[in-house]
Amino acid sequence: MNQQQNQSQSQQMLTESDYLNVMLSDLKRTAREYTTATTESACPVVRRMFTDLTNSTLRLQGELFQVMEQNQMYTTPSPAPRQMIDKEIQTAQQDHQQTHQMAQQHGMQSGAFYHQSNVPNHTSNVQNPYLT
Repeated sequence: MNQQQNQSQSQQMLTESDYLNVMLSDLKRTAREYTTATTESACPVVRRMFTDLTNSTLRLQGELFQVMEQNQMYTTPSPAPRQMIDKEIQTAQQDHQQTHQMAQQHGMQSGAFYHQSNVPNHTSNVQNPYLT
């Protein structure tokens, strides 16, 4: 009887909100991992697949967040002061400019997705289910 009470108490400890927060965290982690895989892909087909998976995961994460927020299951942090936001934007812009300058100094072409492949071109022998 005591074991049954312990099992029912442990089952009651996690709420629906707890489960949804775990799912939200997993979706965030998955999006980070897909993003890393995208940036590490040399094959355009693989890169496109991970890009699509990233976008799909981000959409799902956003939808889950909205549902949780509407049901008061997610508390958003207090807004950051405008001065802090402006400083972060300025730092990001400076970093971007420095990276662009360094790329030009080393003779790299600029472009949103320019990547010199380190493997020869090949034809895929697998049908990509994500490009339908």
